[in-house]
Amino acid sequence: MEIQRAMKRDFLATARTLSEALPYLQRYDGKTIVVKFGGHAMGDTEAMEHFARDIVLMKQCGVNPVVVHGGGPQINEMLDRLQIKSEFRDGLRVTTPETVEVVEMVLAGSINKRIVAAINSQGGRAVGLCGKDANLIVCEKALKTRKDPESNIEKVLDLGWVGEPVEVNPRVLDVFLKSDFIPVVAPVGAGRKSHETYNINGDTAAGAVAGAMKATRLMLLTDVQGVKDKQGEVLTRLTQADVRRLIEDGTISGGMIPKVETALYGIEKGVEAAVILDGRVAHSVLLELFTEHGAGTLISA
Repeated sequence: MEIQRAMKRDFLATARTLSEALPYLQRYDGKTIVVKFGGHAMGDTEAMEHFARDIVLMKQCGVNPVVVHGGGPQINEMLDRLQIKSEFRDGLRVTTPETVEVVEMVLAGSINKRIVAAINSQGGRAVGLCGKDANLIVCEKALKTRKDPESNIEKVLDLGWVGEPVEVNPRVLDVFLKSDFIPVVAPVGAGRKSHETYNINGDTAAGAVAGAMKATRLMLLTDVQGVKDKQGEVLTRLTQADVRRLIEDGTISGGMIPKVETALYGIEKGVEAAVILDGRVAHSVLLELFTEHGAGTLISA
């Protein structure tokens, strides 16, 4: 009898959760959500299944998800297997012609198709693309600068075939979003002039795609809970001004800086809001979209 009462309570809790999700389902009906999938969740079979199921559920609920993925650890693994040494400058990998071939093979090949297969296995209809398809992402060579600590002179770092998106043509994605297909995009871009292949940072590619599509949400899945204050507590809501202030005072530092800069870039290009959240937490994208408390850190204008 006690077991039956416990089961009834669970069923009622599930029904209550579904009922409370209604206004959020209505809010995002027909909206475009760009999801950057990366981090350790990509290498975990169970986490991959949870992610794929959530993406299929979003599509089933009338949301239009676009998945953009990374793959740094998998690229490193393949380079090691092929005994190709990587050169780093100020902690940034130099992408040589030999390396970019491996990058394209891994990102647009094995990783992309693994995510596509995972979504299809959950009943979705995913299609794998990369930035070179239909000139989805056109790039120019990314040039980073650093200030020499002794001379105080800025020097240019040549990182090889690393690309900075300068043009995004989302028409091919619009075609898929008007159907029941789910596009999965690998961050490999085409050169503007001679169609070279460029390696693009996954977050950067996601921000560029989201901005071009005027997405309602840009969701950056990471291996941390979100942006934290100096006491280690997650900051659930930030404005653009808050983010810039937190960078200036050192609260936001290290690897979180490029993520929040991607969020700011997307918002400046027309994205309604960006969210940085923990991709290791099961169903984090559903918690963010369809519940009142959300998940991670939401950054808006």
